Amino acid sequence: MNANYIEFYFDCSSPWTYLAFIEIVSLSQRLDIEIDWKPILVGGVFNIVNQDVYEFRKKPNLLKLNYSNDDLNLWSKVRGISISFPEVFPINSVKAMRGCLFAKKKNQLADFADKVFKAYWSEGKDIGQDDLLLDIAKNSNLNSEEFKKFIASQEAKDLLISNTDELIERGGFGSPTFFYKDNMFFGNDRLHLLEEAIKKNLI
Repeated sequence: MNANYIEFYFDCSSPWTYLAFIEIVSLSQRLDIEIDWKPILVGGVFNIVNQDVYEFRKKPNLLKLNYSNDDLNLWSKVRGISISFPEVFPINSVKAMRGCLFAKKKNQLADFADKVFKAYWSEGKDIGQDDLLLDIAKNSNLNSEEFKKFIASQEAKDLLISNTDELIERGGFGSPTFFYKDNMFFGNDRLHLLEEAIKKNLI
């Protein structure tokens, strides 16, 4: 990887991350910047540094919730994707994110992650199920047997924990979080700021 790259910490269980994922792929192509994909387990981040998320889910502020849902709907139109909340939410994304680690090793992460995001956020499928993930892996030109073996391995477990801990150590508190030259940005709506900062050499 060259010196000019964006580090993208993400978990497919977040709709806002789906929005950011779509845009960051486009942004990297526009600016000719590589992406260093960092799959994480966002629940692990919440448990350590952002337990307010759980409190909001238990007792949401309806004004904020309604605004957020409208905002999400508008952003999905801007990004050109379909987003609707699946029946299973929140989801156990451990295996999906370990699958992203395997896809990264095989240089197929963008394709695999795109299919995982779409399956969950556009089609309402349970991405915690092995059979679905194996189908997505196969459709992403990944070897199903190797994929299955890897997501059950200690290596995958350790890598996912390492990425998650790394984000926490760098001051992150959720997904999506991205870094450019050690400058941290959080959220789908910060991608425009990142792009302008890069183009105007502000960072």
